[in-house]
Amino acid sequence: MTCTDIVMAIDVLEHVEDYFGFLRRLRVMGDYKIFHIPLELSVQTVLRSSPIIKGRKTWGHIHYFTKETALETLKDTGYKVIDYFYTGHSLELPNRGLTASLLKIPRKLMFLINSDLAVRMLGGWSLLVLTQ
Repeated sequence: MTCTDIVMAIDVLEHVEDYFGFLRRLRVMGDYKIFHIPLELSVQTVLRSSPIIKGRKTWGHIHYFTKETALETLKDTGYKVIDYFYTGHSLELPNRGLTASLLKIPRKLMFLINSDLAVRMLGGWSLLVLTQ
């Protein structure tokens, strides 16, 4: 028996040392779960490396995901993925810095052409996932 219908874990996994254990414990707490997971591994963040280090120092991110690794992690820990979509924090949040401002137009254009490629190449998105 679950204690609630929906459990939300918004921008949590990247902070939790044992995120596999966390996900397994969370699974029994509700019928549906909504996850918001930053997708910080992209070609540009790997090439520059400073965004990853900044996220670690500024926000305490200790794990980094792509769409594929995030979805597979949820499946590996017993979740059924019902639906997911990208959210564009780099496009929507103000004052993200010079590089983020300069990348807004290429990110938007590339996303219109091929969203998966834009996320993989330029980064700046998170994944919102509904699971059961």
